[in-house]
Parts: sequence; structure tokens; C-alpha cells
Amino acid sequence: MSRIGKKPIEIPAGVKINLDGSALNVEGSKGRLSHKLPALIGIKVENNTIFVETKEESSQASSLHGLTRTLIANMITGVTAGFVRTLDIVDPKGGYRAAMKGKALDLSLGKSHPTIVEPPAGIEFSIEGQHKILIKGIDKALVGRVAAEVRSLRKPEHYLGKGIRFHGEHVLLKAGKSGKK
Repeated sequence: MSRIGKKPIEIPAGVKINLDGSALNVEGSKGRLSHKLPALIGIKVENNTIFVETKEESSQASSLHGLTRTLIANMITGVTAGFVRTLDIVDPKGGYRAAMKGKALDLSLGKSHPTIVEPPAGIEFSIEGQHKILIKGIDKALVGRVAAEVRSLRKPEHYLGKGIRFHGEHVLLKAGKSGKK
């Protein structure tokens, strides 16, 4: 049995849980998410608490036990508070910057043309200043994937450290070439 899977999930006020066969629907103030439960996993809802249970004892059921519990907890957090990933644009000379163009993100990343990133459904972009990008949404996996896609447009390079990086990410800088004396 998974230690994470054993933990109960509290259902906050204002969140509706609906189990339709193997499909779990979670609805809250920020939106609605659904997840198809694996065949080896079942859930039980009692007194505003969700218990995730395995239907058989196997290593696959044990691994899905903790995963399913975490996915359900993330769904509940998403529909109540939402998720935010922050990206920092680092350029010592100040040439890289971000701006909003409607709902899309307009990035100047040292290329001959600006890069326009359209948000997928369920994602909202915002910026603080010209060098901080906020990616907001209710689906944690989608927010993380979009943040990784935006970061991949100009990954941090290892000599000056310029590029797009996750907030708090540390980039190990290499020493440049040294001249002869």
C-alpha cells in the first residue's frame, strides 16, 4: 500500500464531487475538471472526505494508488485556488522582454521576429514588469506543460545566464575562455 495513497483528502466547502462510473468530476468556484480512474483503483466519499482504495494487491495497483490520490488532491486544489507558475526573463543587457498582445504573450527574445504564444484553453498569461511571466490555470499538469513550452523558446545559456528560467531556478554558469599571458 502506498503511504501517500492512504491519506484521506478533505473536500472544502463549495466543491462538488461526482463519480459517474470510472469518471470523477470535480467542480468548484474556478471551474470543472474530470479524471478517469484506473480499473485497479476505487474511491469512497464519506463525510466530506475522499478515500482512495486499491481493488487488488499488486505493484501496479500500489503505484497507481498514490498517483491517483495526488491527482485528485491537485484537482481539488485547482478548482478552489488554482495554480501559478512564474518564469523570469534574464538578460544582463536588457534586450529580452515580454508584453501582452490581447490574451497572447508577445516575447522579444533576440530573434529577428517577435514570438507570439497563444494560451491554450484553461490557461491565462499575465506579466509583471517586462521580465516576469505568470502562467495561471486550474489544471496543474497543463500549467506546468505550458510553462515548460514557454521556457523552451529560449532556455538559459550557461555563459551569461540569459534566457527564460523558472522562478528560483539556479543556472550554473561556466567560466569563459581565458586569454594567454
